[in-house]
Amino acid sequence: MLLASLLLKLGGYGLLRFSLTFLAAASTFFTAAVATLAIAGVIYGSLSTMRQIDLKRIIAYSSVAHMNLVALGIFAFNRIGIDGSIYLMVAHGVVSAALFFCVGVVYDRTHTRLLRYYGGLVTVMPLFAAFFFVFNLANMGFPGTPNFIGELLLLAGVYKQAPMISLFAGMGIVFSAAYSTALHARTCFGTLKTTYIYQFTDTNRREAVVLCGLALSALLLGLRTDFVISFLEAAV
Repeated sequence: MLLASLLLKLGGYGLLRFSLTFLAAASTFFTAAVATLAIAGVIYGSLSTMRQIDLKRIIAYSSVAHMNLVALGIFAFNRIGIDGSIYLMVAHGVVSAALFFCVGVVYDRTHTRLLRYYGGLVTVMPLFAAFFFVFNLANMGFPGTPNFIGELLLLAGVYKQAPMISLFAGMGIVFSAAYSTALHARTCFGTLKTTYIYQFTDTNRREAVVLCGLALSALLLGLRTDFVISFLEAAV
């Protein structure tokens, strides 16, 4: 959770704090190269996510794709793109951390992260399945979630700078919907993959409190953009 919420944002902070200020001329010169690498990272990271069989790797590889979108928005060199990149970093810090926590919840019960051992959890863990569904919607950028706002602003900024690049960047949204839907469907629906059903218990009070806090944070960020945007006006 710390990796998703904090450490992954250090690269984006470095681009904002140093590349666009101290190295402005170099950043402008290498814009095309960065955009090419970012597009490749979005597409390759998304395709790699679809091939993973480990729950944590699925979320980690999806984070790679999202962070490449962040870099693309930063190098759009306009306010909309930078606002979207920062908003997506904040949103990703909440949503991805929540998904990692959900993986930890089921790992404590099954002691495995391999996707093939899961299925039908909605029958024995309905509360967990509901939380997992909400966070997967947020991860794919569903309207009303913070990822949607960040990706919308980001792509608008990229489109303003280079319409063709925004077309390729938009493929990341399609891919994220694909692997997020597949992750939830293969984990929560289908046949329960164990004969020891009594060993499964739904989220306990401690886990429910953490998940409720993360869900509430995602909901507020998805409905009230001023919580983040108002702090960016002067700096951006």
